[in-house]
Amino acid sequence: MEALKILVVDDESRMRKLVKDFLAKKNFQVLEAGDGEEAMDIFYKEKDIALLILDVMMPRMDGWEVCREIRKNSKVPIIMLTARSDERDELLGFELGVDEYISKPFSPKILVARVEAILRRTGQSNPDEILSAGGIVIDKAAHQATVDGKPMDLSFKEFELLTYFLENEGIALSREKILNSVWNYDYFGDARTIDTHVKKLRSKMGDKGEYIKTVWGMGYKFEVGE
Repeated sequence: MEALKILVVDDESRMRKLVKDFLAKKNFQVLEAGDGEEAMDIFYKEKDIALLILDVMMPRMDGWEVCREIRKNSKVPIIMLTARSDERDELLGFELGVDEYISKPFSPKILVARVEAILRRTGQSNPDEILSAGGIVIDKAAHQATVDGKPMDLSFKEFELLTYFLENEGIALSREKILNSVWNYDYFGDARTIDTHVKKLRSKMGDKGEYIKTVWGMGYKFEVGE
């Protein structure tokens, strides 16, 4: 099964690259358009686009026009981006059948989370839901983790932490980075909570716990030994 295609439409190349980089990390195939007319050409040429991320203010054909055209014959999910936080814009977007409405500046991580939530809601999901390394297998869709074929009894945060380690295999991660990525906005404490969770996670992984290596003075790195 091929990666799901997402069309990012924005006249700012820097913004497109930022969004593309974050989506690519989640194994989405990202197509780009710099204006509305180009977006329409790509949309009708590709046929199987799973979701659009659409900027409102663009030359040649703005986001509202693109949305109107697409909604004539497609219910593809649409996320609108705008630099204005005008309630009237938001209402117009929902009248036109926009699924989500995000004001700039925004957190790319939040945008990706919204994309994934919409795709789940519309019965689509990214095919790359299985992660594996060194005998550890994570099924993200089923929220299950096994080590050497045996299920691990992980708490929600332990599962998220292990998933994050596998997604960043071989990369040294600071405690702050792990805290921001795994705990996100749910936790307002210090980074020592990471150490507690890593200790528990290592014990549940058995001898595979050594894959989570301590980077002294910084944080941790998940690395499968030779």
